[in-house]
Amino acid sequence: MSKFQIFSKGILKENPALVLILGMCPTLGVTTSAINGLGMGVATMFVVVLSNIIISLIKNIIPNNVHIPAYIVVIASLVTILQLVMEAYVPALYDSLGLFIPLIVVNCLVLGRAEAFANKNNAIDSALDGLGMGLGFTLALTVLGAAREMLGSGSIFGLKFIEGDGIIGFVLAPGAFLVLGLLIAGANLLSKKIYKKEE
Repeated sequence: MSKFQIFSKGILKENPALVLILGMCPTLGVTTSAINGLGMGVATMFVVVLSNIIISLIKNIIPNNVHIPAYIVVIASLVTILQLVMEAYVPALYDSLGLFIPLIVVNCLVLGRAEAFANKNNAIDSALDGLGMGLGFTLALTVLGAAREMLGSGSIFGLKFIEGDGIIGFVLAPGAFLVLGLLIAGANLLSKKIYKKEE
């Protein structure tokens, strides 16, 4: 597999949120606005890229019977650093994302990439995989948040473009499921069109 394929597979073909259906807790919980989706996506991307690199570098010195706990320690350390940086430099976003930041530790996307890719590949390939998966996750969360914000409150990234209120259901949990379902269907159709040509 080429470096470009390793990077690009996470954007559409194996998109964590829209194809692999990983990380649904933050996907549905924080995407009430585009800025929340973007913030959560970038935070997760930071953790998945760095954890992939670190795990690929230390994989040979971790005994097999404790590799999952070792991965969790690495991921938890990175999430703690992320929390402290966000609380210091972007407190409004940190408050908005709340409990979902510490939950990155147990996000199956991060742990899944460590187990499925980083512990079998070198640091460069692992970084590219983490970057592609993180970018795909960020894109999915941002689009989901933007759609919910537009339909639910008539704004995007906090900029109001429709007077009055939107459809409140899109800001609530049922709207998250509905918009996510439509995005998954759209990603499926697009993926079939693009990857059918390659076969």
